[in-house]
Amino acid sequence: MSEAQQQAAPPKPKNTGMLLQIVFAVVNLVVMGGGAYMVYASTMGWESPKITEEQMERELASTESAADVGPLVYTMDKFTVNLGGEPKRTIRLEVNLQMLGKDGFEEVMEPENRAKARDKIVRILNEEAFGNLESIQGKLFLKDKIAMEVNGILHKGVVKDVYFSDFVVQ
Repeated sequence: MSEAQQQAAPPKPKNTGMLLQIVFAVVNLVVMGGGAYMVYASTMGWESPKITEEQMERELASTESAADVGPLVYTMDKFTVNLGGEPKRTIRLEVNLQMLGKDGFEEVMEPENRAKARDKIVRILNEEAFGNLESIQGKLFLKDKIAMEVNGILHKGVVKDVYFSDFVVQ
């Protein structure tokens, strides 16, 4: 019976390993060829940038004029305001607004906008409690509030940063 089972079983192919090696080699060559073609096709239309001396001079002149202006900082008059909360405390501070551009600096210099900005800052300070302003995070949060409120007043300009040159709480 064992001879009958051996004769009924199909013979095993002896070249299976060699056939798999050939298939893998062909697949590998196809993938590498496709990748090389994609790299070649993506770089066909590329040209090195051509910069003329005139363009460089114009660009240099524009950056020099912007660098000569420097930061535009508007220093407001000192504030003395009562803080909110208990116990009652007062705060004296001087606020400096760094403006993003010359248009914004000129806009914040207008008397109407100065008055509106001072009013907004006084309202913000009246709402703050001493406990909020003790920490560094509280002062940074106050700076963000002031910048946001003053930016709401301005139409052309943008407040880039707020600086406190004098900050005393009593």
